[in-house]
Formats: sequence, C-alpha cells, structure tokens
Amino acid sequence: MADETNTNEAEVAVEAVAAPDGGDRDGGRGRGRGRGGNDRGGDRGGRGRGRDDRGRGRGGDDDGGEELIEKLVHINRVSKTVKGGKRFGFAALVVVGDGKGRVGFGHGKAREVPEAITKATASAKKKMVRVPLKEGRTLHHDGKGRFGAGKVNVRSAPAGTGIIAGGPMRAVFESLGVADVVTKSVGTSNPYNMIRATFDALTDQTSPKSVAQRRGKKVADLLGRGGANVAEAEAEAAAITE
Repeated sequence: MADETNTNEAEVAVEAVAAPDGGDRDGGRGRGRGRGGNDRGGDRGGRGRGRDDRGRGRGGDDDGGEELIEKLVHINRVSKTVKGGKRFGFAALVVVGDGKGRVGFGHGKAREVPEAITKATASAKKKMVRVPLKEGRTLHHDGKGRFGAGKVNVRSAPAGTGIIAGGPMRAVFESLGVADVVTKSVGTSNPYNMIRATFDALTDQTSPKSVAQRRGKKVADLLGRGGANVAEAEAEAAAITE
C-alpha cells in the first residue's frame, strides 16, 4: 500500500515537473496577450485620464464660482531672423475680468495662435487688479492715465450712458463690469500702450470708503460736505459697498 502511494506521488511529481513547460508556453502566450491587452488598455486609460483631467480643470473654475470674461484684443504676427531665414510666430494681447471689479491683461508669444492666446490668458489671470466701482456700474471719479505716447481720459457717467470707448479700452471696461463710462484716447493707437494707459488710470481710482478709512473719518462726513443734506449723505454712504 505504501508502494502504491509512493508511486502515485512520484507520477504526480513527474506531471508537475512536465507541466511547467507547456504551462510556460501557454502561460507565456496568455501573459503576452494579457500584457498586450494591458498595454492597449493602458493607452486608452491614459487618454481617458487626460480628458478627465482637462474636464476637472474646467470644472474647477466653475466650482470656484468665478466665471472669467476673456476678450482677445489684438493678434500680431512677429518674426525672428535666424540662420537660414526667418521664424514666424504670433503675439496675442488678452484682457481678462470677472465683471465684478477685477480685471487684468497679458500678452504671450508662440508659434501658433491658440498657444499664444493661452499664454496671454494665463498671464492676464496672474496680474488681475481690483478697481472700486460706484453702484457696481461706473467709476467713482474722473481720471487720467498715460503710458508712453498713449494718453487716456476716463469719466464716470450717469445710468443709461453705456460704454463710450473704442477698441482696446472697450474690452477693458466690459471685462471689468462697468456699464456706464465715457473715455477718450489721445495720442497713439497702439493697443499695448492704450491698455497700459487705461490700467494706469484705473489703478488711481479710489472710493469714499477707502478715503474715509485713510483719514480716520466716516463716509457720511465726506459726502455731507458742500451743503448736502446729512440724511442724504448717510443714506448714500450706506449704499456704498466699496
């Protein structure tokens, strides 16, 4: 009985030793097919993850509650002289704003137009500034800006006036969220200088609230000067949010 048991165990051991050869071949083909399937699946999975990442990036802006207004102001074809000829590219000027008092501009260069716009938009988002608005629709006071040969005048306007501005300046005020303003550009028509001059005028804007804090007074005290009624001044001061 013991001999039969030993014989069976020996036969099983021989089969186990012989099986790996065939198993390797079958398993090798199986693993080869498996690896091929994984590789192909991995490629598809990689592309899928790329699309998901881009989708999450767009969704992240929406989830943050900040919807930016992007306006392309100017595109210029530029060239660089290199050995053997010229290398052409594109330069883009973009204005970005949230329509609620924040605005910025940026420019970028690339070999293709979409990439140049993407670079300019990213640069504009990094350099956004906040401008105080009166009643959320116009500027608090008149102002002047200058950059190089570009000179601009900006003036607050009553409700219903609209945006009286042209070219690059209109893009700035539409992105900023201004609904009523009167502007005038004197000098150069270079969009880069006009944009910078406009931002020079906007950065000088102040609100009654900031002036009152700087001087250690109440907003109603500032608005009540010039013979204005105290009650009207207090009501107007309460309506000012910035």
